[in-house]
Amino acid sequence: MYRRPLQSAVRLGINVTTSRAALGKISEREALARALLACQRARASSSTTTQCRSLHNSPQLFNVKETPQHSEDEVGSFTKLIEAMGFTGPLKYNKWKIKIAALRMYTCCVERINYDDFFERCTLPDTLNSWFLIAQLHVWMCLVRMRQEGREGKYMCRYIVHSMWEDVEQRCKIMGIDASHRKESLKSMTETFYAAIFGYDEGILSDDRVLAAALWRNLFNRECEDPRQLELMLEYVRKQMQYIDSLDAEDLLLTGEVKWRPMLEENAQSILKVATLTYNDAGL
Repeated sequence: MYRRPLQSAVRLGINVTTSRAALGKISEREALARALLACQRARASSSTTTQCRSLHNSPQLFNVKETPQHSEDEVGSFTKLIEAMGFTGPLKYNKWKIKIAALRMYTCCVERINYDDFFERCTLPDTLNSWFLIAQLHVWMCLVRMRQEGREGKYMCRYIVHSMWEDVEQRCKIMGIDASHRKESLKSMTETFYAAIFGYDEGILSDDRVLAAALWRNLFNRECEDPRQLELMLEYVRKQMQYIDSLDAEDLLLTGEVKWRPMLEENAQSILKVATLTYNDAGL
C-alpha cells in the first residue's frame, strides 16, 4: 500500500517533466531534478502515513501506573553543586522531621524486636556482637526501603546509620569497655556492617540461595549447622521486606514507625494493612 503513492508521484513527475522538455521549456537536467524532488516528497508523505497508522492501530494499552517516571527528583544546577560539595539541598519535607523520623525508625529496629526468639531459635549467644548482628539486619531492611524514596529517603538513611553508631558507642561505654578496645570494636563492627550490607543487597536482588548464603556468613557467623534455622531466617527476611514495601512512603518519612512481623506466623504470606499513622507539625 505504501508503494502506490510513491509510484504515482514518480510517474506524474516524469510525465510532466518529459512533456515540458519535449516542448523546449526546460532542459533535460531540470526535468531530472524535478522528478527526484517529487520522489522525495512522495517518500516523506508515505512514511508519515505509515507511522501514524502504526501508532493508531497499536494494540498496546497504557494506564497511569505504567507511565514512565523519573527515579530521581529533578533538581537544579545549584542544588547539584552544593550536594557535590557535601551539603544537602532543599528537600520535600523539613530536615528536622526527617531526622526525628530516622531516629524513631532506628529505635524500632532495636526496641521492637524479640531478641530471645533469635537467641533460642537460631542458637545465637547472648552477647553484644549478637545484638549488633540482629540490629544491623533490621537496619539494612529499613535502608533498602527508604532508598526507594529519592533524595529524602537517602537523607533519612544517613541519619539512621548515624543513630546506629551513636547507640553502639553508648552501649560499649555502658558495658565498661575502655577507649582503646572500644575503638577496635567499632572498627570491626564497621567492617562487618558494610560487608553485611553488600551481601544482603546481593541476596535480596538474587534468589534464595544467595540470600541464605549472606545470612549464613553475616548473621550466623558461618556457624549454622541446622538448615531449618537458615530457612526460618530466610522466610523472616522475605516477609519483613514484603511488609515494609507495603507501608506508605510519606508515613515512613515523617514518622519512621515500623512494626515488625513476628518470627513465627500461622499465615506468613498474608500482609495486614496497618492503621494510618498521624503526625503533627513537629514530626511527632
